[in-house]
Amino acid sequence: MKSTVGASPDERIGLRTVWLIFVACVAVSMVIAAMASLNTAIPDIAPAVQANSNQVTWLIDGYTLTLAALLLPAGAIGDRFGRREVLIAGLIVFAIGSLLPIWVSDPTQFIAARCLTGVGAAFVMPATLSLITSGVPASKRPLAVSIWAGVAGAGGIAGFFVTGVLLEFFSWHSIFLTFAIAAAVTAVLSCTIPTSRDSTSPKFDVWGSVTSALAVALVVFAFIESPHRGWFDPLTVTAFVVGIGLAAVFWYSQSRRAEPLLDVKLFGNSAFAAGSFSVMIQFMVAFGLFLVLLQYLQLVFGYSPLKSAIALFPMVIVVMVCSLIGNWIAVKVNLRIILSAGMLVMGVGVILLGVIAHSEYWTVAVCLVVFALGLGIATAPSTTAIMVNTPADNQGVGSAINDTSRELGSAIGIAIAGSLLASGYTRDVNATADAAQAQLRQTASQLESAGQVGRAQEVAAAADGIKEHITNTLAEALQVAERLAPEQPELATRIAEGAKDAFIGPMNAASITLGALSIAAGVILAIFTPNRMDSDVEPEKLSDR
Repeated sequence: MKSTVGASPDERIGLRTVWLIFVACVAVSMVIAAMASLNTAIPDIAPAVQANSNQVTWLIDGYTLTLAALLLPAGAIGDRFGRREVLIAGLIVFAIGSLLPIWVSDPTQFIAARCLTGVGAAFVMPATLSLITSGVPASKRPLAVSIWAGVAGAGGIAGFFVTGVLLEFFSWHSIFLTFAIAAAVTAVLSCTIPTSRDSTSPKFDVWGSVTSALAVALVVFAFIESPHRGWFDPLTVTAFVVGIGLAAVFWYSQSRRAEPLLDVKLFGNSAFAAGSFSVMIQFMVAFGLFLVLLQYLQLVFGYSPLKSAIALFPMVIVVMVCSLIGNWIAVKVNLRIILSAGMLVMGVGVILLGVIAHSEYWTVAVCLVVFALGLGIATAPSTTAIMVNTPADNQGVGSAINDTSRELGSAIGIAIAGSLLASGYTRDVNATADAAQAQLRQTASQLESAGQVGRAQEVAAAADGIKEHITNTLAEALQVAERLAPEQPELATRIAEGAKDAFIGPMNAASITLGALSIAAGVILAIFTPNRMDSDVEPEKLSDR
């Protein structure tokens, strides 16, 4: 990197550059927040649109799948036609998609609206980072990327917080209205920032765009469906195998094209490959953790959506601060140490969350701070390693690789944590469900013997369906306990306590698994990551960045 000492005026950050960074960060935080926000609103949205348990998953993940599938071609379109122009177009589509759920009452229509929002997000996300890396002086680029990465890392928690505040005072419709207004305002602000594009104007790779989009969509689909259908369900296996096959076709075709959508030789650069792998693992662990932790705080600790979001605030502060420190160390000292150390510390924090018996919030907060420390020091260097080793004309594609790694990691993390949580909870809660069903049947029999035939029939009908409700999810089990509490408080207490105990064990297993994967990734990065972020780039090329 160039020294900042005696830097020319062109190498200093002026107000225009600061404004560019600000607008880009606002846009990316909105995209990440929209991905996370529905987790806290689903209990209100699902009944309103009459969604079944399988459709509930797609109310959230329709956005994620579309976003992940289109990131790479969207980044290439931005490189060719102008990154600011693509950002503005994406924000407009995002705003329209955000408004549509306000008027729909059908789950299929709601999912379609979320997919449209994901299309807009796919054009917004890579444009934000590529505008920064192409518009900020080379000597200041690591700082700008650190800010972007810190904002992106905290965007999910911001989504939980905004949703919690809105649900505290308004209906769930207010969430989508807020995102639509925010996107429209950001689109107007984006008209004030400079644009950039690929100076060579290569021919757009339609075949590569189609195969990459289908490959990513099928793989993400398989990971989303696996917790519900099972890892060996024919549809899950078929989607995964075909997706991997299309990815191989894409890789082969790209390696032989004169003007590829993605120069796959970039992955031969060890710093670029390490950055991509690190980003994927970070988001795999983070979103897997969010899935189990938010349920834990709301259903076991009894927090409201807003209080749950506030409980995650220690993470936001630590990630934002450490992202600046981590990038400085990685650029100035050693990339290998910072990436591997970040993964190891993340893993320790998540494992501690799973092995400690938490009776008070402060122990959870300590684990979150440890996790956030690792995430913070590793997140910005990973993104910088990708972008520093991407040619200047292909910054949109480099940004798309960074973002695709994030989305794939999120899908994998949610699938792993969701699968462990669902299967473990169903297994462990069976004894509680059987006991509750047996007691209700006994009560029905006693009522019938006492001549209360109508009441006995009602209790018997409740007994027939109670096991299914208790074994579905902890949320449903607690709803069953709440309904039984006025007339059978002892049974209600046993159901609530048994269901919570059945949730905590699998939650701990999911946390330990995610933590172990993070530590394993740290070991891999310690072996294969180069010491310098730009170690595989020729000095004269780096100086041109």
